[in-house]
Amino acid sequence: MLPQPNPAQPARSRRGLVADLLAGVGYLGRGFGMWITSPKLMLLGAIPAVVVGAVYLVGIVLLLVNLDTLVTWATPFADGWAEPVMLTTRVAAALVFVLVAALVVVYTFTAVTLVVGDPFYERIWRAVETNLGNPPTAPERGFWRSLGRAIGDGLRLLLPAVGVGLLLLASGFIPLVGPILVAVFGAVLGGWLLAVELTGFAFDARGFTVRERRRALRVRRGVAVGFGAAAYLLFLLPFLAVVAMPSAVAGAAMLSRDTLEDPATAPAGRPADGPPAPPT
Repeated sequence: MLPQPNPAQPARSRRGLVADLLAGVGYLGRGFGMWITSPKLMLLGAIPAVVVGAVYLVGIVLLLVNLDTLVTWATPFADGWAEPVMLTTRVAAALVFVLVAALVVVYTFTAVTLVVGDPFYERIWRAVETNLGNPPTAPERGFWRSLGRAIGDGLRLLLPAVGVGLLLLASGFIPLVGPILVAVFGAVLGGWLLAVELTGFAFDARGFTVRERRRALRVRRGVAVGFGAAAYLLFLLPFLAVVAMPSAVAGAAMLSRDTLEDPATAPAGRPADGPPAPPT
């Protein structure tokens, strides 16, 4: 359960929404800085993104090739409409399909890449924790245990993404503003989901559940969304996503530490610089 702020240790001052969003983007920028300080480690983190990204690139090409057929199938009600109206409706529908597909692709790309590259990304997270000082003392997991944890987290976090995708798909057919709503809410909601997923290493190492992780990040929602939305937009570009993936893992580790060290957000009985406290 999340504690009340400790009066003996004042919480970080709260900024405005824009400042929080920019602070979140800053965490991703600091993650990119790891390419300068630890280039070999970051290059290892790019390898899983290359493998998974190649598979997803094929899927994206297939979607674009068959987009016209998909849109025609999804909008049979427009068959008898006048040509300009039918064309406008189906162009809007195509845009909505592309935007929703982008959300699903980015989110599942992140989940699958974290599963495939779990040992590499755990090393990046540990390097960040060590650089920040007082890393958690949780022992390193074996390959199969790490793989099982990654798959379990991916499946638990995938369900909200499916629900968000269906909601955005329905919203996309609102006249005039539908595609705009999908683009904006896709980046915001997708960014939140990415922030929750990418911060898993630090929170898991300290024994937090996914629910506790969400509750802690929700207190700094603007920062988390700023970080996740920036990563989301970079992941939309297949080649840039390869470089951005390990950077996002590093930035998420920094975001996690700041969140855990804030008395207003850190869950009770779980110190930021050590293993979970025993139950009382």
